[in-house]
Amino acid sequence: MNESKGALTEAVYYILISLYTPLHGYGVIQNVEKISGGRVRLGAGTLYGAINNLLGKGWIIECGESGDRKKEYIITEAGKRAVLDEIDRLQELLDNGRQVLKQYKEI
Repeated sequence: MNESKGALTEAVYYILISLYTPLHGYGVIQNVEKISGGRVRLGAGTLYGAINNLLGKGWIIECGESGDRKKEYIITEAGKRAVLDEIDRLQELLDNGRQVLKQYKEI
C-alpha cells in the first residue's frame, strides 16, 4: 500500500500543512494552534515524534536553522501529495455521509 494513501492523524495533517512555510518546532506548535482555532494543541513529544516519522517517510526535510539555531523543516513534494490524498479522503467521507443522511432527511 502507498503510504500516502493511508489516513493521516489530525496532528500529522496539521503539521504538514503548517510546513508549507519553513518553521522550527515551536513555530509549528504555535501555527497548529492558530489554524485550528485553538482546538489542536501539540505537545513537544507528539510534535517531535511526528517530525521524526515524517522525516523518515520523506514528507518533510530539514531546510536550515533559524537565527536562534533551531532546526527548520519544510514539506516535500511527497508530503504535499500526502496532504492532497488526505483532503480527497476526507471529502469522500463527507460526501458519503451526506448522501446517506439525505436518505433519512437528516440534512
